[in-house]
Amino acid sequence: MKPQAAEKSGIDGVKILKGDRMIEGVQVIGLRRIPDERGTIFQMLKSTDPHFTKFGEIYFSTIYPDVIKGWHRHHEMTLHYACIFGRIKLVLYDDRQNSPTHGNLVEIFLGPDHYALVIIPPEVWNGFKGMSEPYAILANCCSHPHDPSRSSRLDPLKSPIPYDWAVQHE
Repeated sequence: MKPQAAEKSGIDGVKILKGDRMIEGVQVIGLRRIPDERGTIFQMLKSTDPHFTKFGEIYFSTIYPDVIKGWHRHHEMTLHYACIFGRIKLVLYDDRQNSPTHGNLVEIFLGPDHYALVIIPPEVWNGFKGMSEPYAILANCCSHPHDPSRSSRLDPLKSPIPYDWAVQHE
């Protein structure tokens, strides 16, 4: 599948909260599920995909309902997120000074109703919140092995990022 640019009224599960387009360098790519009577294969990333760069490590993160993991950004690492079980709210914020999307804020809902790969380039703040019982599982096939000294963190509830993690009632 080709990467799609998410606009305000674009891809299901993607909401541009601040700015007029997706954050520069972020891609949201629909993924394939292959179900049969034995179960389901959830494809995520192949070395032959045009958006594949390199392999550093893969890990899985569980997220309990209403728990927030974030804010964090990686200085060199590109993230490749897919929610393989449950549902999460992924939030991205671009504070890169030279980025054409500086200040943009995006929500992406991932799970069985929006099975997609989200590619997050270095230096973009991201965090996610669990939305399902008993938990959600987020897979990350990142470009570099994780090195805590090559990342930054902020408190999700006390940061300069202009985002409220509470449920939004529109």
